[in-house]
Amino acid sequence: MEGMGNDKSSCSSSSTVPGPCLSKYVDPSSEESHRYYLARRNALEMLRDRGYEVSLEDINLSLQDFRTVYGERPDVDRLRISAHHRSDSSNKVKVVFFGTGKVKVNTIRSVAAEILSQETITGLILVLQNQVTDKALKAIELFTFKVEIFQITDLLVNLTKHVLSLRHRVLTDGEKKALLKQFNIEEKQLPRISKKDAVVRYYGLEKGQVVKVSYRGELTESYVAYRCVW
Repeated sequence: MEGMGNDKSSCSSSSTVPGPCLSKYVDPSSEESHRYYLARRNALEMLRDRGYEVSLEDINLSLQDFRTVYGERPDVDRLRISAHHRSDSSNKVKVVFFGTGKVKVNTIRSVAAEILSQETITGLILVLQNQVTDKALKAIELFTFKVEIFQITDLLVNLTKHVLSLRHRVLTDGEKKALLKQFNIEEKQLPRISKKDAVVRYYGLEKGQVVKVSYRGELTESYVAYRCVW
C-alpha cells in the first residue's frame, strides 16, 4: 500500500534531561531569563500551530525586550498564557510556568483554584522545571479538563523547525475518512504513532487522530506516510 510504509524517522519522547546540544540555546550571562524566554516563545508557537489565537508580537518579542518586561529573574506567574481556539472561542487553554521547586499536590490545587476562579478553561499546560509528586499527578487526573505536562527543557527548541524534522500535518476528520475510504482500510490498519511521540505531544493530539508525514530530501524523491495516534 503506497505511502503507508514505515516512517523513515522516529521522534522519541522529549521528557528527558537536557544534553550538551541544548547549551548553545542558553545565554550563560543570564540563563534563567533566557530559558524562560525560549520556553515561553516556543509555547506560543505551539499554541499557534494547534490553532489558537496567539499574538505575533508576543512570539516575535526579542530577548532584550523580554528581559525589559519580565526581568532577569522572571516571576513565573507573569509568564502565564491564555488563548482561545480560532475555530471555537469556547475552547480556551492556559499555560502555567513553575519555578525550580518540586511540584506538590497543594501547589497544583492552588493553581487550579486560582485559575478557575477567574476563567473557564478547556485545557491546561504545565511547564515544569522539577519533578511532580505522585499525589500531585493523582490530583491532576481528577480535573475535568485536559492537562498536559512539559518539562521546560522540552520547550527550549521548536522541534518542528529542526532542519531534519519531517513535516507533519494533522488531518481533519473529513480527510481521515477520505483516506480510509481511498485505501479501503479501517483505522486500526493504519501505521501507528505513540501518544508519547514528541510531535504528537507538540500538537496535543488524541488517540485516533491521523497525521500526514512528508519529507523531500536533496537526493531522494518525496515521501509520504500516514500515522494514527495510538
